Amino acid sequence: MTTAPIIELRGVSKRFGPTYDAAARVARSIARQFGTAQKNEVVHAVDNVDLSVTRGEVVGLVGESGCGKSTLGRMVAGIMPPSDGEVRFKGDDIVELPPDRARDAKLKVQMIFQDPYASLNPRLRVEDIVGEAPLVHGLVKRADFDTYLDAQLRRAGLDPGYRRRYPHQFSGGQRQRIGIARALAVQPEFLVCDEAVAALDVSIQAQILNLFMDLRRELDLTYLFISHDLGVVEHLSDRVLIMYLGRIVESAPAEEVFARPNHPYTQALLAEVPRIEARKRRFTAIKGEIPSPLAAPPGCHFHPRCPHAMPRCSQEAPRLREIAPGHRSACHLNDRS
Repeated sequence: MTTAPIIELRGVSKRFGPTYDAAARVARSIARQFGTAQKNEVVHAVDNVDLSVTRGEVVGLVGESGCGKSTLGRMVAGIMPPSDGEVRFKGDDIVELPPDRARDAKLKVQMIFQDPYASLNPRLRVEDIVGEAPLVHGLVKRADFDTYLDAQLRRAGLDPGYRRRYPHQFSGGQRQRIGIARALAVQPEFLVCDEAVAALDVSIQAQILNLFMDLRRELDLTYLFISHDLGVVEHLSDRVLIMYLGRIVESAPAEEVFARPNHPYTQALLAEVPRIEARKRRFTAIKGEIPSPLAAPPGCHFHPRCPHAMPRCSQEAPRLREIAPGHRSACHLNDRS
């Protein structure tokens, strides 16, 4: 009997469109009568993504800025509903669960954000930031609150003596530890880390990454680790997903992705990773700029920048299919093999 993935996405998409007040709707109605109305501007942030993550796994999600990584992470964490598709927790569609079970499922998936200052309420003390949620949800009794709070702070590498301080009284690394303690306080099973070390100094990044790995062993946590830093992803991840303009274009075990990248976009990303043995190599950026999600190219989204593009690439979106055990890629070049 196989165990259901802890998180599973089925055909998930997310679109963002403009919102109009009453006056704007009247103006658009009049404009349509005269044939001068502008088209609705809809951003296709995530486009028909399938994803499953098993318990204990660390999945790295990589892509350029604006490709939809953070939007995907927010849907996994339940912060944002999908426009289409299903988000399942341990086999159950969260939307169809009764309110109490849906609440419990959402508590089990927590998110750690990129900016540790913007994600913390500057008006609250640390004890309220970390301790409010477990109290409200009945995870700890008031009589045991102090002991519970101190344990969460120590687990995240913070001195419990700082519990009465405000976020502005901490360094960037300490603020990120507060965010981690806040997530751990509700006893999650799955953490979505959205560029969780990108805003930190390199030396502090290493400390936070080591903390994540220690917590994985101690608490049997599962991670979706979103990053643009391929070195960090290679170090942490069991499996890597490459995302481009809302679509997953390649998925494979970490060693396979870095040793044998298949998709031209993945190859281009890895070719520009600085390496000591290639110190005399001239840096060349990926051709062109990432297109706007308001008007994504037809067919394969990467074809305007791809050195191997064929006429078929601009007409037909390639299917993400298995090219080796556990290795999937969405490229028409694989049809030749």
